[in-house]
Amino acid sequence: MATETNLTQGVSLDHHHDDHGHEHHEESFISKYIFSEDHKMIAKQFLITGIIWAFFGGAMSVIFRLQLGFPDMELSFLKPFLGHWLDSAGKLDPNYYLALVTMHGTIMVFFVLTAGLSGTFSNFLIPLQIGARDMASGFMNMLSYWFFFAASVVMFSSLFLETGPAMGGWVVYPPLSALPEAVPGSGAGMTYWLISMALFIISTLLGGINYITTVINMRTKGLSFSRLPLTIWAFFLTAIIGLLSFPVLFAAALLLIFDRSFGTSFYLSEIYMNGEALHNQGGSAILYQHLFWFLGHPEVYIVLLPALGITSEIIATNSRKPIFGYRAMIGSMIGIAILSFIVWAHHMFVTGMNPFLGSIFMFLTLIIAVPSAVKAFNYITTLWRGNIIFTPAMLFSIGLVSVFISGGVTGIILGNNALDIQLHDTYFVVAHFHIVMGSASFFGFMAGVYHWFPKMYGRMMDEKLGYIHFWLTFVGIYLVFFPMHYIGIAGFPRRYYSHTSFDAFSTFTDLNMFISAAAIVTFLGQAIFAFNFVWSIFRGRRAPENPWNSNTLEWTTPVSPGHGNWPGKIPHVYRWAYDYSKPNADKDGFGDFIPQNVPLSKTPHSNLEHENEIMNEQHVEDDLKINDHK
Repeated sequence: MATETNLTQGVSLDHHHDDHGHEHHEESFISKYIFSEDHKMIAKQFLITGIIWAFFGGAMSVIFRLQLGFPDMELSFLKPFLGHWLDSAGKLDPNYYLALVTMHGTIMVFFVLTAGLSGTFSNFLIPLQIGARDMASGFMNMLSYWFFFAASVVMFSSLFLETGPAMGGWVVYPPLSALPEAVPGSGAGMTYWLISMALFIISTLLGGINYITTVINMRTKGLSFSRLPLTIWAFFLTAIIGLLSFPVLFAAALLLIFDRSFGTSFYLSEIYMNGEALHNQGGSAILYQHLFWFLGHPEVYIVLLPALGITSEIIATNSRKPIFGYRAMIGSMIGIAILSFIVWAHHMFVTGMNPFLGSIFMFLTLIIAVPSAVKAFNYITTLWRGNIIFTPAMLFSIGLVSVFISGGVTGIILGNNALDIQLHDTYFVVAHFHIVMGSASFFGFMAGVYHWFPKMYGRMMDEKLGYIHFWLTFVGIYLVFFPMHYIGIAGFPRRYYSHTSFDAFSTFTDLNMFISAAAIVTFLGQAIFAFNFVWSIFRGRRAPENPWNSNTLEWTTPVSPGHGNWPGKIPHVYRWAYDYSKPNADKDGFGDFIPQNVPLSKTPHSNLEHENEIMNEQHVEDDLKINDHK
């Protein structure tokens, strides 16, 4: 019965589209652009909100890099933006320096690289690439965006509090976050942070349930899991990881609220404030770290896997080659998803854990390098001797491979518990996770925007501006984060407001200035992308139906598909997603690629293997007809 339902699903969806087509013309501005249930419009909402947050988060990093690189600089010119965050001498207040670090990390990890990246491309590509009219639940999909928007409003509002936003670091460790009187930002600012994150987690869970349900139940006829594009595999596994890990952060935040507001002691014990002992007994701040990092390490792959999936699609398309090791790529992503749940304590080597337990987590951490290496080698092998087309999306994808490898190598160093104890509180860690997680995910985000912009908006982005944007970003990121490894090995500590008071660090003054200057130039370079993005939406060259000669299903829709995606019947799938440079494909009228919806019998080749494929295809078609008749 279940099989019959799945097999006849394409017909029922076509009827749904016919009904919906009449409704589409009657949509008001609000129902079409604001409270839309169309997955493509919701994807654009996630994208634009994520881009806005990216500029806020980047601007915050520029401000605290000014403080670190030029500690004697007067910042009075920022008074209109920072207000009382500056003292009478024009210097950044130390408490608000910590607030900037906290908000920068929170915004970039959660609001940009989680919601902005996964929310955009999971929403946009899942229905299009699996041959569905929309998500399983359009209403739930709409709610997922508006919960994210509500979280954004609450977090943004905290910037205008008299006592400032949260000041506990982006990981908000207790006791600093658990005691409202600890620092100014531990009061209302921390409360706003917790409320915002609760709303954000609800958004993520609603989206994840929708993505998983859609991929399992709404694939078009012929699209088995072994024929799914790697993008869909990445989004599917990402949703599973988020569904299993984000509730743990919700629980951690709930216990933190109890400690802050109801006098409990989950995270607090033997605390003194101004020389006076508080009543809290029996709690453990380490408990919060266990709960946080049980999400925190899967979170690394919640932001990385979508970027890797996007890169897989773009590299295969622009190398004009089948992706190398398709099944190995799927296996590596499944391995990463499983291992990501059992390595969290490598973030906690400095908490005084038992050395034997630390060695177990070190062993598991080093194992996760294996599936990561499989992906890197398969990317390189796909590129090898390919007919590479250097579009901006392809450059960003190759850039992702570069930073993924260089950042991953330093991860092996930090995965060793003996070395991590020495390096943990230094800029070596900052450099590592900004390259391997932050930069790689950002490159995947940009690659996806450049590649699918024609399908999103029906226009092309300017390639020359895209090239300039890539090289400024690629070179800038290495100039910012590569020197941090050096000063980290030398013992330069992270999270310090100023290093001028320590003679030992005076030798790094010039290098710190260089890092700050590179960060400012890299941030300003993103203005090129912002201009290109906005200008191309309204003035860009009209896009052809399939500008990249790609063979996945989204390119079989009209240039600007309406709500329902396909104007007629949903195409069926007969092959995997990577039939590039197929022998004799050009003789059959397909150029150097064969779309997924082209039957095997339409591409005749004189070999026994192909004849067997055609016979199998005929058997599948006969089975489909029989089941449809039933």
